[in-house]
Amino acid sequence: MGVDIAQAMVELARELHPGLDFRQADAQALPFEDGCFDAVVANFGILHLGRPEAAVAEFVRTLARGGALALTVWDTPEHVRVTGVLVDAVAEVGATPPEDLPAGPDFFRFSVDDEFERLLREGGLEDCGIETIAFTHRVSSADELWNGLTGATVRMSALVMAQPEETRQRIHEAFDRRMEDYRTADGFELPVSVKLASARKLR
Repeated sequence: MGVDIAQAMVELARELHPGLDFRQADAQALPFEDGCFDAVVANFGILHLGRPEAAVAEFVRTLARGGALALTVWDTPEHVRVTGVLVDAVAEVGATPPEDLPAGPDFFRFSVDDEFERLLREGGLEDCGIETIAFTHRVSSADELWNGLTGATVRMSALVMAQPEETRQRIHEAFDRRMEDYRTADGFELPVSVKLASARKLR
């Protein structure tokens, strides 16, 4: 069973995996019975939610006793250079979000181990643990990563693309300059770090 709040994503998942059940649903108000799942997994989902505590409450509600929960979030920008180079470029230029961009949740709130674990424990879970997973992401060119970040992200893309042309160009130049720190013989290699939280519902 898979859920997403966006119908387009549900349709894509159904197309790619026709043998699985995908439904449109809000993680903060799941349309499932209590204790119906042995495991709940949310991959880079919790950091996008305005009410993460409500989502964890729903995960716990739908977990059977003894069931497992696993959540992932990005580490802080200095450890996730695949996005951090753009975050740092925007900060260097001093670009600010457009007035019509709604405020969003703190994207890096759960990059802090204690805060991530607190979310689980206060949700009533036990055997909580936070693991840091590090790896390298490779791209063939700086433009490949720039186009991916400005074309496929949500808030960061909106922030960058709403800037005046001159400011956008300065961000791009700062981005390219920072990318040089990760150049290799055949492209770029950027360090990435992910936080994996796991816990169980024992009561």
